[in-house]
Amino acid sequence: MEESERPRKLQKMAHETTTATEEQMSSTNSDSNSDEIATGDHAATKSNGYLNITLTSIPETDENGQPLSKNQRKRLLKRERWEAGKEWRKEKRKEKIIAKRERQRAAKAQAAAQKEVDRHNNTELMSRSERKIFEQRRSTLLPITFVIDCDFDDLMVEKERISLGSQITRSYSDNAKALFRAHMIFSSFDKQLKERFDTVLSKQYTRWKGATFMQEDYVAAVEKAKERMRKPTGGKMMGMFAGKAGFSPDEGEVIYLSSDSPNTLTELKPYSTYIIGGLVDKNRHKGICYKSAMSKGIKTAKLPIGDYMQMQSRYVLATNHVVEIMIKWLELGDWGKAFCLVLPKRKGGVLKDNKGLGGDGQKDAQGDGEEDDQGAESGEDHVTEGGTPALEAIVQEASGGS
Repeated sequence: MEESERPRKLQKMAHETTTATEEQMSSTNSDSNSDEIATGDHAATKSNGYLNITLTSIPETDENGQPLSKNQRKRLLKRERWEAGKEWRKEKRKEKIIAKRERQRAAKAQAAAQKEVDRHNNTELMSRSERKIFEQRRSTLLPITFVIDCDFDDLMVEKERISLGSQITRSYSDNAKALFRAHMIFSSFDKQLKERFDTVLSKQYTRWKGATFMQEDYVAAVEKAKERMRKPTGGKMMGMFAGKAGFSPDEGEVIYLSSDSPNTLTELKPYSTYIIGGLVDKNRHKGICYKSAMSKGIKTAKLPIGDYMQMQSRYVLATNHVVEIMIKWLELGDWGKAFCLVLPKRKGGVLKDNKGLGGDGQKDAQGDGEEDDQGAESGEDHVTEGGTPALEAIVQEASGGS
């Protein structure tokens, strides 16, 4: 029995010696390679990211003065190592959590960016609401305002009022998805037109972003527009306004677009408000918008269609056509290109020589091919009227001067 037990004792002694040697080596390496963290009767050190505990003092007796066995001392040593490593483990957990969150955030951003690229390359995959959000995100607001004057409710019959409602909806839609968009205000929005929007059209206009509807007239709308454009969120000097960073808000202008005006609009300016008459009357009330502007001291001007286009037929600009033409100018800076992109091709409009698109006077008007819901009906202020300077020679040139 004694001979069979001796190897075990020798083995235990050897193990104890090895353990002591390892502890001594660990202590030496820790002192030379890591920072010491004092914790009562022992020290905690970090080496290559691992926590090593060097035992400096282990009680040899318990509370009653009884000597501790080897196993008891091992358990005590293990407990001391665990306690000494609490702060280190806490730091490591925090580092792992932070690193994990950063990886998740980076992966999410990369996935979102890739999704945006994929959808941009294939917009057919977008739902209607997703396409709308995408277009709004890529659109840039400029410090310019379009006011639609709706103060002609009592001059229209029901059919014309329905037509104007469609033009207003189209105007908002074209502006909202434009590369460079403007502030939009709908003044004198009350009476039967508002009733139609509230009932038949289910108040959808209340959810239109970037559009303001007010009962006051366009004079009040102009003041509201000036205040809004002066704010830091009033728009960025980009697109055709990029070279006008030093343009002062006080230099902005207010112009009512009217075919009866002797003035021709040559460009759109920052911090300016352009008023468009919201009237569908098939030219029954001639000059009403021009007279309204003059009575309130508002400058007037007409779009330069006669300077750029030759028309094969009498053409009436709908309210949404006027808005879209100005939006295209904000993007392209070329009236000729803007007219060609907006005016329906079926109207046979062509550019005059040396006007836009490289002076190709024989190029057909490149519109989207879609007529507005109103069959190109419009308010007086954008109608070509016989004997007026509205579109000057358009009709005369198309008919050989007759």
